[in-house]
Amino acid sequence: MSLFSLYARVLGALGPERRLGVVLAFANILLAAVSFAEPLLFGALIDRLTTIQTAGGTVTWASIGTLIGAWVAFGLANIAIGVFVALHADRLAHRRRLAVMAEYFEHALTLPLAYHTQTHSGRVLKVMLDGTNAMWALWLSFFREHCASIVALFVLLPFTLWKNWQLGLLLISLVVLFGLLTAYVLRKTDRLQSSVESYHSNLAERASDALGNVPVIQSFTRIEAEVRGLRSTITSLLEAQLPVLSWWAIATVATRASATLTVLAIFVVGTWLLMRGLTTVGEIVTFMGFATMLVGRLEQIVSFVNFIFMQAPKMREFFEVVDTLPSVRDPQGATDAGRLAGAVAFEDVSFSYDGKRAAVRDVSFSVTPGETIAIVGSTGSGKSTTLGLLHRAFDPQSGRITVDGLDIREISLLSLRRNIGVVFQEPMLFARSIRENLTVGKPDATDEEMMEALDRAQATEVMARQPDGLDTLVGERGRTLSGGERQRLSIARALLKNPPILILDEATSALDAATEVKLQKALEEVMKGRTTFVIAHRLATIRNADRILVFEQGQVLEMGSFEELVAKGGRFAALARAQYLVTDKPAALPDDAASPLAGKLTLD
Repeated sequence: MSLFSLYARVLGALGPERRLGVVLAFANILLAAVSFAEPLLFGALIDRLTTIQTAGGTVTWASIGTLIGAWVAFGLANIAIGVFVALHADRLAHRRRLAVMAEYFEHALTLPLAYHTQTHSGRVLKVMLDGTNAMWALWLSFFREHCASIVALFVLLPFTLWKNWQLGLLLISLVVLFGLLTAYVLRKTDRLQSSVESYHSNLAERASDALGNVPVIQSFTRIEAEVRGLRSTITSLLEAQLPVLSWWAIATVATRASATLTVLAIFVVGTWLLMRGLTTVGEIVTFMGFATMLVGRLEQIVSFVNFIFMQAPKMREFFEVVDTLPSVRDPQGATDAGRLAGAVAFEDVSFSYDGKRAAVRDVSFSVTPGETIAIVGSTGSGKSTTLGLLHRAFDPQSGRITVDGLDIREISLLSLRRNIGVVFQEPMLFARSIRENLTVGKPDATDEEMMEALDRAQATEVMARQPDGLDTLVGERGRTLSGGERQRLSIARALLKNPPILILDEATSALDAATEVKLQKALEEVMKGRTTFVIAHRLATIRNADRILVFEQGQVLEMGSFEELVAKGGRFAALARAQYLVTDKPAALPDDAASPLAGKLTLD
């Protein structure tokens, strides 16, 4: 994205404030016109005084009153318009900054898990803050100063040819010369500044990583190493930044020197023209005023271009995130499914994260409402990915998933996820109160409902230890609680949602044995009447599942009840023996004793 197109896009992001932006732009045009009128009036006044004196007349207030009155009127107009611009430009910039930040935040939350897996959260946050701050500063400076400067340089400057074409041509030539110098500096430093911004992003990522893992850093005495790594990144950043700053220092010095050179050139050429009767003293004074004003405007524009150039990588990153389309989104005409019964079917579903290796391949099975389905398998076998496809964390590359006969890609994400409760292996609590964490599942839940959900999740004693009850803050990621306490809160959160479909992704992995036994009884009661998927490594927790799916390399290798799979003597039986759930390898079941559900399984 070029600087010009980036600049245009930021101005186009005014949204509902666009009408006020047009009014402010018009006010800036008036300011530019007023700033041109003042040197003209001053020059005309000098010529009037010179004419009267040359003719031997007497200068009176009546002879110059009109010009002075016009000068005062333009001066007052300049003040009034300036106050209006400053007042409303500030408010517009602040409002749009916060509005655009909210829009970015909402968009980032809709991006798929695959995006967030590949992009550091510290980078996403930095892009949001840096991008919106840069846009705020651009809006503010554009409407306060630079719009008027641009109008003065590129619209009103050619009108100086009408006043005196020789001096006007000289003035335009000098402005073009300094403009070319600025363009040269831009070309020299474009790539350098992009690399600088990448170092800033690396700095944010590294600092965020360290601050998010302080216990690990302290435990493994990594403080010195982390600080050394951060300082190394800072050193690289400075090495990339200093050449850019040097070029812009040259441009700044050259621009400031241009003020003296331009005024001197106008005076010398003007005097030469005066000697030949081609101009007047008033015109010389007028053009010296023009030169001073335009060089000042040029300095503002150079400073502004410098600012845009330095901030451009930040705004480009911002728009790159904004332009990233969620791979999982509502199709046109998506419907609200209401409350579903919970009949789930996978039909030849395949999915790959990288397009090379299949994470899930040709998976087919169906579940009736109220069934409990356990999913087991080694790490990386596709268990969590399969259930991630069910609540549309991703969409399959082939095949389809239906709930109550409806393709889940044809119903709205909101209505689908409203019907599915997920208890993740990592509790993922917010750094907020227990109440706020629980109401994620049901925003309008009463205290009684929350306490009931906590009781069913075996978290009553957890609440008894909290000084402020439901209003107790749990810290970042729930760190003030133990792992088991965090998991019980996440289970209570899912129970409070009361969905027809429940996903338990190793939900009891962080619990001690005694609590796990109590929680299993509570979960068995909760799972009645709802379709439940349980991912488990400890096979003892899934003895009562209606069916067990055994995954291996993204495929369903075996399917059946606990006893049926043990009797088959296959992969599941081996896992059961490894966990001492069975001691002897049982004989295989006869063909007529095979699971009647096996016919619903598609295997390679």
